[in-house]
Amino acid sequence: MLTPFTESDAISLVKTASRSNLTLEIRGGGTKSGLGRLTKTTEILSTVELKGITAYNPAEMVMTVKSGTPLSEVVAAAAEHRQGLAFEPSDYRGIYGSEDEPTIGGTFACNLSGPRRFQAGAARDHLLGLRFINGLGEAIQAGGRVMKNVTGLDLPKLMAGSHGTLGLMTELTFKVLPLPETSATIVLAGLDEAAATCAMAEALAMPVEVSGAAHLPESCRARFLAGELPGPGATVLRLEGLGFSVKERAAKLVAAFSRIASVSELDHQQTTSLWQEIRDAKPFHADGRDRALWKISTAPSMGHQILSALRLQTGVDGYLDWQGGLLWLRMEAAPESELVRDLVRQAGGHATLVRANDADRAAIPAFQPEAQAVAALSSRIREKFDPAGMFNPGRMG
Repeated sequence: MLTPFTESDAISLVKTASRSNLTLEIRGGGTKSGLGRLTKTTEILSTVELKGITAYNPAEMVMTVKSGTPLSEVVAAAAEHRQGLAFEPSDYRGIYGSEDEPTIGGTFACNLSGPRRFQAGAARDHLLGLRFINGLGEAIQAGGRVMKNVTGLDLPKLMAGSHGTLGLMTELTFKVLPLPETSATIVLAGLDEAAATCAMAEALAMPVEVSGAAHLPESCRARFLAGELPGPGATVLRLEGLGFSVKERAAKLVAAFSRIASVSELDHQQTTSLWQEIRDAKPFHADGRDRALWKISTAPSMGHQILSALRLQTGVDGYLDWQGGLLWLRMEAAPESELVRDLVRQAGGHATLVRANDADRAAIPAFQPEAQAVAALSSRIREKFDPAGMFNPGRMG
């Protein structure tokens, strides 16, 4: 394993690998290494020693961090000033059964975004600037350290979600935002997926600033919050902010939805636990890596339709997040990749095979196949950043 301690070390290693026609698996904490197909590489290049917070100005709510810094360290440093990562990065350790520590670089490389995604934006929307090393061993800086700096702004957005296929990120600058004073969750019990989708849309149209909207069908409801959620089926709506404001907005939601469902409320502690479990696909952790797990992004009105169509044709369990626009699916038997992707293609969206056994992972592309024109553009971009295809070959197709 190649382990640079500085950016200069990393440049030297990449240049040597380029001259020697080597391939490199870029690895942070290794907590998401089960995602995507990865051709066997010559070497592993680890970022775990590229760590440390290099700049943090709480008044400006901007932090600059080396890419191998543990995510927990970033979260703790921001929390000391009542700030945090508004995009709620997902933690895939439970999905893959990993005990390692996720890094900030891996978080942005995979563009991991949690339940607040529809309100606060994705991880890439919070990335202001970065430094990375391309396939020629050149250090490149893009973006800046202030929110109004648009120099090279699109390049950080391009790197976020590239899964380490375009370059080795060494330093990132991103926004942090104030943490809410408190939170609460309104639970609507007894709605089916279609009715829940309508209720979530209605809640988001109200002037109450819902920051989380998910539907947990009866098939998996009991695996959230240690079985404490009322059912059958739970549609959950999160509110965050100042205490008096959360209380008033909660009352409005209760009044609005008592006519169609049994309504209850979770306190701040229960709310925090529940939405972490929704963020991290908690119901499907116990499966290990035996059962395929899909993550589908689509229009909020289409998520429940995809789930219903799949239930008619195969064994599947799942739940809806992002007001119905994010669908987590755990297959009972085979991954059913053709069926899943055909339904997603018809509905409009993107299906990612997050987890599968080794045989299925080798045979099935993790990411939804791109249209021909988009695939050609992606190929040209990779050729510019990494001409020899040295970084994470095969991971994205």
